[in-house]
Amino acid sequence: MRRLEDKVAIVTGGAGGIGSATAHRLAAEGARVVVADINLGRAREVAEAVGNQAIALEYDAADTASIKDLIEAAIRHCGRLDILHNNAAVTAPEKQSQDTTAVDIPFEIWDLTLRVNLTSYMAASKYALPHMIARGSGVIINTASGSGSYGDLARIAYGTSKAAIINLTRYIATQHGLQGIRCNSISPGLILTAAAEKTVPELLQMIQGHVLTKRLGRPEDVAALVAFLASEDAGYINGQNITCDGGMTSHQPHVADLRKFMQSAGSPAALKAAEKMKQP
Repeated sequence: MRRLEDKVAIVTGGAGGIGSATAHRLAAEGARVVVADINLGRAREVAEAVGNQAIALEYDAADTASIKDLIEAAIRHCGRLDILHNNAAVTAPEKQSQDTTAVDIPFEIWDLTLRVNLTSYMAASKYALPHMIARGSGVIINTASGSGSYGDLARIAYGTSKAAIINLTRYIATQHGLQGIRCNSISPGLILTAAAEKTVPELLQMIQGHVLTKRLGRPEDVAALVAFLASEDAGYINGQNITCDGGMTSHQPHVADLRKFMQSAGSPAALKAAEKMKQP
């Protein structure tokens, strides 16, 4: 399908796993794509792999002036802007490792994470919206996370930024929906990007136990959802946060442990519990 023929899209964090997969998918759907990233070399590699429908632009998500320049440069190069996929995030391991708890996190890591993960989304939207409103239509898709809805043992700044993104999405949809703007967010679960694949295998196996599909997520799964939300097929969806996590958050937190218990080979307790569960 080419649902995005003649559309122009910006993908921030376009050099990363989800960003690059999204750039490929949007181009395959007919869009011209601006691959935006602080890593211009990698962004160019992605754009070249996508083909002549893509260009690479360098910008710094921690600098609102740079974000304004990005929006203006994209429109200057492509003539218009129809789709903004806010997808940038702090990904440097040395920064992420310091994003811990309220007691231990350094303020500079807190400030940096919110500036890149949250303020950059607001800034890109701020500078993109007038162009979209003038055309009478536009789509903004924000990358949130399951961490924005549930607590965890670490990454307090990351989770807080993602929670705020979900509500930022609702505010933009509420304030600009009647001007032709649709704004939705996506909350991915574990997605097997190159960085995620380096995670301790035991951790991946633990997470897999909570997923209700036979595999973990791939960047292409999120990219497909972005393409759908950017298209007119999603024309009646606005202000929503859509989870893409293989069903991990659809069930009670004890389900994985209960499944192991029920599957305990020859366990009299498990068999007895199973019989009780079958009773009305």
